Amino acid sequence: MQSMPVYDDIRHAIETSSKTRYRLWQETGITQGQLSQFMAGTKGLSVEALEKLAECLGLEIIAKPVKRTKSKRKDV
Repeated sequence: MQSMPVYDDIRHAIETSSKTRYRLWQETGITQGQLSQFMAGTKGLSVEALEKLAECLGLEIIAKPVKRTKSKRKDV
């Protein structure tokens, strides 16, 4: 599974928080198994689950446009 910056940020926040996976499960409803798979990088989480985790950890998820490079293709 490819790592995404938002995943890395949330994993880091979980690792550095004082909350156990049990406590995160209680506060978010995301099972300890799902959290373990997410932390191991074997499974992702839904946007809804990521938002719940972010809120629980005091984070905000912000979507921003991707910078695109100009195409060298010329329309004929």
